Amino acid sequence: MRQYLLSIYQPAGEGRPEPEFLAGVMRDLGVIRQDLETAGCWVFGQGLHAPDTATVLRPSDGAVLVSDGPFVEGKEYLGGFTVIRAPDLDAALAWGSRYALATTLPIEVRPFQGDD
Repeated sequence: MRQYLLSIYQPAGEGRPEPEFLAGVMRDLGVIRQDLETAGCWVFGQGLHAPDTATVLRPSDGAVLVSDGPFVEGKEYLGGFTVIRAPDLDAALAWGSRYALATTLPIEVRPFQGDD
């Protein structure tokens, strides 16, 4: 099976969702994770802190410049990710669709390079 990255994108500048909504999302994500584990598809996943906590390292003339992040300013940012194993893109898209419905956020599905 091939591995896929499911990236969860959050809107920039918006506050935290209401606790009741967030509790439902977290419950639904727990169900999806359990289903992934049961299917033997779970690899790893985690949420990320806000982009302003990032540090960017840039090579420059043989040295590395360190600056506060984020690397790119945008309307959305990577808020979390999950790595799964799936037999094909259609199966990975089905898992990604469940994440999109549970979080109400855009999900990007990308295969890792190489064959498993």
